[in-house]
Order: sequence, then C-alpha cells, then structure tokens
Amino acid sequence: MNKAKNISDFVGRFVYGLISLSLGLISLTMMGVALWDIWLSLHERTLLIAALLNAIGLIVIGMAVFDVSKYLLEEEVFSSSAKKTPAKQREALSKFLVIIAIAVSLESLVFLFDAGTKDITKLIYPTFLLISAILMVVGLGVYQRLTRDEAK
Repeated sequence: MNKAKNISDFVGRFVYGLISLSLGLISLTMMGVALWDIWLSLHERTLLIAALLNAIGLIVIGMAVFDVSKYLLEEEVFSSSAKKTPAKQREALSKFLVIIAIAVSLESLVFLFDAGTKDITKLIYPTFLLISAILMVVGLGVYQRLTRDEAK
C-alpha cells in the first residue's frame, strides 16, 4: 500500500510539474506576443494605442497564468502533501484566489479603458467584470473571517 501511495504521489507531482511548465511557457509566449505586437505597431506606424491596450491585456493574462503556474509548482510539486495542515491549505487557497482576483481586476480595467475609447455603450460588460472581481475579494474576506478561528 505504501509503494502504491509513493507511485501515486510521484505521478501526481510529475503531472502537476508538466502542467506548471506548460502554463509557464504559455504565459511567457503571451507576453512575448504582446511585446512583438507593440514592436510591429511602432515600425508599421499603425494604431499604437490599440496595440498598447491589447498588450496590457495579454501581459495581465500572462502574469496571472504565470502566477498560477508558480502556485502549482510550489504547492503541488515542491510541497509535501503530508505537511498540508488546514492552516496551510487555507493560506494556499487565499493566495490562489488573490492571484485570480488581481488578474480579473486588471483585465476589467483594461476592458474599461478600451470600451471607453471605442464604444461607450459596451462599458457594462467590463463593469460587471470589475464587480465580479470586487465580489471575489469580498468573498475571500468573508471566508478568511469565518475560518479565522480554525487556523489558530
């Protein structure tokens, strides 16, 4: 039984390592594409503002994906599953949700600026995205408040 657990643990870490590596490469590619688009926009004298807004969106998403990749690597590959106390699991969940909330907030701001410069009637969609980011942070605060006594 112990040997099967060790094999399962190794396979799990290996798969999470591959996922983390894949996400890291995808995020770096997204950031590279964003910088390449800015470079092309500068040299072809096309709309620089549009390229910059698109680049911000790609870089923000790339940053969020990279943070998720780093989180998976730290929590699932390098961290021992036997050492995961409820307090550590609570901390890991909070860290993950903060990463997502930041990414959603930044992306909603990019969409707000983009919609504000192009078509003001489409401001409702990024506004709802920003409200969802705010609700995510509020929900995380409620979760931390409700589980505060358990963590001690």
